[in-house]
Amino acid sequence: MMRNSDIRRAWRLPVRLAAVALLLAGAGCLGEPPIDERWTLLEFESAAPAVSATVAADQPIDVSVRGRITYRAIRTGFVVAELRYSETLSPAMVSLDPEDHSLESALTVEHILANSVTAGRATQAVTGFDHLVQEMDLQFSAPVPAGLTAAAGDSAASRSLFLVLYMGEGDEMQLPAGRDSLVVTPFAVEESQVLFCGYPLRVTATPAGQAP
Repeated sequence: MMRNSDIRRAWRLPVRLAAVALLLAGAGCLGEPPIDERWTLLEFESAAPAVSATVAADQPIDVSVRGRITYRAIRTGFVVAELRYSETLSPAMVSLDPEDHSLESALTVEHILANSVTAGRATQAVTGFDHLVQEMDLQFSAPVPAGLTAAAGDSAASRSLFLVLYMGEGDEMQLPAGRDSLVVTPFAVEESQVLFCGYPLRVTATPAGQAP
């Protein structure tokens, strides 16, 4: 006949083994979620011109963006779809894929914003809270800046257009003519924990026989 002490030892062992198994399982499957599930995420649902599209220099283009924000915290500001022109960056110098929702990709867009100027944009005021998914349609027309495809031998290879989607803080300013202007300062990616996105566009010379 088993004594009480033997019975207690008999059931303690499987209980301890089960506890160890749970700890090991937790270590393998309860890791931190990927960053795009923890930070507010901006995405292109669709956009035109599309990724790797070719546009003609010195010609106006119509830009249409259907964007989406997945909030991971309370955020208020402006979402901006913008065509950016850079004389110092080229697609070969940056790695940018709109399907890559990593911190590195968001920081690349932040770097582009700091080293380029606007060719055109559309904005929308937004406010959201954790787990809210918000969609918006943004359209604008913009000229492809002159000189993006210059003669061989110059620095044209380092000139590029980028279509970017980002979020920032907006300030209304009154221009001398009495018109209002909105100045949007991009959020700092790491401080605000917002993931930007974007991609480069290819630029060719103005088609033969077509006036710039």
